[in-house]
Amino acid sequence: MNTKSNLQDVAFLIPLRVDSIGRLENLLEVIKFINRFFDTNIHVLEATGYNNQLLSKLLPAYVTYTFIQDYDPVFYRTYYINQLLRSTNSTIVGVWDSDVLVAQHQIEEAVNLIRAKKADFVLPYKDKFLDTTVIIKELYLKTQSIKMLKENEMKMNELYGPDPVGGGFFAHRKTYLASGAENEFFYGWGREDGERVNRWNNLGYKLERVDGNMYHLTHKRGSNSRFHSRQEAAMKQEELTRLAMMSSDEIKREIRNWK
Repeated sequence: MNTKSNLQDVAFLIPLRVDSIGRLENLLEVIKFINRFFDTNIHVLEATGYNNQLLSKLLPAYVTYTFIQDYDPVFYRTYYINQLLRSTNSTIVGVWDSDVLVAQHQIEEAVNLIRAKKADFVLPYKDKFLDTTVIIKELYLKTQSIKMLKENEMKMNELYGPDPVGGGFFAHRKTYLASGAENEFFYGWGREDGERVNRWNNLGYKLERVDGNMYHLTHKRGSNSRFHSRQEAAMKQEELTRLAMMSSDEIKREIRNWK
C-alpha cells in the first residue's frame, strides 16, 4: 500500500464553472488523483447562475466546496482565485485547473522547493503542456495511470507552446499575496498566466520549474475556454505588454492601485 505524501501545509485551489459533462468528469478525476497520492487540502469553488447541487453531491467529503451564484456568462477566474486565496491559511497554495495532471514526483519537488525557500513560485512542469485525445483520456479514466500518459505523449497535441506557463502552479501564499495575487483586469479566459509570470520576474521573486510535462484531460471548449472577441484578445495583449515593460517600483505602485 502506497503511503501518501504529507502535503498538509498545501491547499489546492480549484475554481471552475461546470459547463459540460466532460469538465465535471475531469474535475472528479483530478481530485481523485490528488487524494490518491497526497495528504493535503482541496478547495473547489463553483460559480454559476444556478446551484443544481450536482457537484456538491458528487464531491468527496474531504473536499472543501463553495458555491457562488454568478449570472455573468463570463467566468471571472482571476477574481475567484483571489477569493480562494484569501479564504485559506495554508502556507503553500497550488492554483490548479480542473483538467490537469502531472506526475506525483513533480508536485512533490515543486512543494519541496518552496518549503526549502529555494523558490517563491514553482511551475510543476518544464517541457510541454499536452492535450490528451479523447481516446487517451478514456484510457486514463480506465487505468488511472500517469505512466500510460507518458507513454502516449507523441499522440497528444501540444498546447500554448513553446514556453507554456498555464495549467497550475505552486506559491508561497504570503508571497503570492504580496506580489499582487491575481490581476483582476484579466476578465475571462486568456493571457493572465503570462502576465503573472512576467510580474513575478520583474518583482525579483524566485520562479522555478520542475522537469516533466503537464497533461490536460481534453474536453469540449465552451465560451469560457477562448477569447470572446478579437478586441478582447488585443486588449489583454496590450495590458500584458504594458506591465511586462514596467520596473519593479512601477509594478509595486500598480499593485497598490489594485487594492
